Amino acid sequence: MHYPDEYIRFLVHFHGDRDYFECHEILEEYWKEHTDENKNSLWVGLIQLAVALYHHRRRNFKGALRMIRQAKQKITTFSDEARHLSLDTDKLLIIISEIESAILVQSPYRSIMLPLSDDTLIERCKTECNRHGFTWGGESNLSNKALVDRHKLRDRSDIILLRKEALLSKSKLNPISEKGE
Repeated sequence: MHYPDEYIRFLVHFHGDRDYFECHEILEEYWKEHTDENKNSLWVGLIQLAVALYHHRRRNFKGALRMIRQAKQKITTFSDEARHLSLDTDKLLIIISEIESAILVQSPYRSIMLPLSDDTLIERCKTECNRHGFTWGGESNLSNKALVDRHKLRDRSDIILLRKEALLSKSKLNPISEKGE
């Protein structure tokens, strides 16, 4: 079976270095480039699952709960598509419900494995993990601040510049009318 390269990269980070922020970045880029950006899709559900785990690991229970519930809804809705990605959706939904329960009682984060049903896919991902120096299925390194607090440590200057340019452009399109006009 053929899988998008971005999906492989997502799985490698999800199960290898547990860089859920990178998982989000990879699939968000894929989703924007290969879909009509409909937020009601399996890709968004997988992005939300990674974001939920990122928040849970940081003990942001409110954000984690919101994301895990949205991920659960999308993965339920698109379970047939998930099966085409060799995800055992029955098992995955059980795992997601367990995560949701843990978040509700503010239990600490724990690493999970997505239930994949294609041994060839798993072997390919393990090979990629080894190539990158990751351990397939290892526990998340909770003492690694670059991993746990990645959103705080990234360079956002390009995003800030784009937002300023958008605000400036918007203000030029909608000038404030002068008094008396």
